[in-house]
Amino acid sequence: MSTRGPKPKVFLTYSTGFYNTDRNLVNGPPPDHFVFKVIEFFDQKYPGAKCGLDYKTHFQLLVATILSAQCTDKRVNLVTPGFFSLFPTPEKLAVASLKEVEEAIKSCGLFRSKAKNLKKTAQMLVSKYSGRVPGDVTLLRTFPGVGRKTANVIMGDAFGVPSLTIDTHMARITQRLGLTSKPNVVAIEKDLMFLVPQFRWTLFSHQMIAHGRALCLARHPYCHVCALIECPSRTQDYQESEPVPDLEFNFDSNSDPDTNIVT
Repeated sequence: MSTRGPKPKVFLTYSTGFYNTDRNLVNGPPPDHFVFKVIEFFDQKYPGAKCGLDYKTHFQLLVATILSAQCTDKRVNLVTPGFFSLFPTPEKLAVASLKEVEEAIKSCGLFRSKAKNLKKTAQMLVSKYSGRVPGDVTLLRTFPGVGRKTANVIMGDAFGVPSLTIDTHMARITQRLGLTSKPNVVAIEKDLMFLVPQFRWTLFSHQMIAHGRALCLARHPYCHVCALIECPSRTQDYQESEPVPDLEFNFDSNSDPDTNIVT
């Protein structure tokens, strides 16, 4: 009788090329040619990557990003059309009852706390900024429900200021690629600022998130059909019978298995 136990699962975490599994720097930062190889791959694979949230104004993007905490973009996009028909401006939202706001977003997770944040945010916009969303990351983070990730999304997509959005996809994939070994959002962002050209930050974030949704999934990455063969965490540990995902990623209707929990 064999004494060998079951085959261990392959966990893709930190690159063994630039960092070891204890998050210690081994051979220095990734070489420039590897970083640009990643960027080249993203440009070929996800040239049209963009924010997964539907919006038309700065105010709408602010609301949508607050709603996206621990909720998929797809769900938020189902909720926001009805929400904005009821509360098209900060002025309308500021005077709405809390119950009205809760009912409008009830299908989103944590709807009670989000309703309080949205109402308070609208009141702040009206009282402090004449109903306009400020284009300053520090001021944005004073709004309830707005963290670092949300503020960077708004700066990058609404105001065109290059920004890195570190969500669960970004944190996971940058570690798999060996671009960082850091466990927290601020440190990951600093590492990427050093590696990625500034004018690419916003697009790079969207491309990374697109890759995390299409191929580099949290539990089961499709390494065997990924063209980024230089990835140091690449594995061929898969069954031949496994289905190949739809590689034509739809940037207008996201299906996100993860939740946006990093703020």
